Amino acid sequence: MRLTIGDDWHASVTDEPLAVPPRFTGNSVDLAPYTSGEERERLLAATFGSQDWLWDTPDILRFDPDSRDLVAAEFQLPYVSSYAETTERVPALPPLRPGGLRAEEVKDVRLEMCTVLCRVPGDTVLTCLRDSDVLDAPLEARIGIAPDLALLVQHGTLAGWSLTDPARHLTAVHGAPETAPPSPATRRLLSACVDLVSEPLLEAVQDREPAVLARLREVHRALRTQPDDRPRADALLALIANLAEDYADAPPEQDA
Repeated sequence: MRLTIGDDWHASVTDEPLAVPPRFTGNSVDLAPYTSGEERERLLAATFGSQDWLWDTPDILRFDPDSRDLVAAEFQLPYVSSYAETTERVPALPPLRPGGLRAEEVKDVRLEMCTVLCRVPGDTVLTCLRDSDVLDAPLEARIGIAPDLALLVQHGTLAGWSLTDPARHLTAVHGAPETAPPSPATRRLLSACVDLVSEPLLEAVQDREPAVLARLREVHRALRTQPDDRPRADALLALIANLAEDYADAPPEQDA
């Protein structure tokens, strides 16, 4: 399969997915071997493709300059953008085909992040789409580039991506993936956190609606005091840290 990525960038689908497990930091899904900021910078310098720049957070696909094979990826969650849309409409996902990508040419490009987050009950799958128009036509392929992480294809074009069992892949930035299954509390609190950072609850938090602020404080307290699955709980704490600092810790008279 020949895949169009972005405006004028093409890659072919190979038979070799990456063995690296995805890391879900809350704000992004990272598929890369690096374990520090310094290692990340070295990988970016040694590869080509899409990357972030100052004040710019596109999606990232990095390829080896010799083989032109995909070696790393970072996908931003739509709710980190002010243009995000959250919906319960979910496209029918085609059968999974494991595979990698091989760029047709060596060049640097920019890859826009997805703008639509599709949620299912329990957030057992997070599906992120380029825009809402993708929901109006069937997807034609789902390419599993790593365990539980797949690219979604429509009309021969990269239309989004999906992460299965995101709670399992919760990880601190550059942290090592957890091997034990997530606790039931972590699964519940993941959904609660995604609720709070997405519309309509995000606007209610920013408007300081008392009931929603109480909900934010409850989630924040539950994550701080969760006795097990601490690395995943800490990743969720980082996801809502700014909201908690700006709103949950406000004096009561400011909540009215």
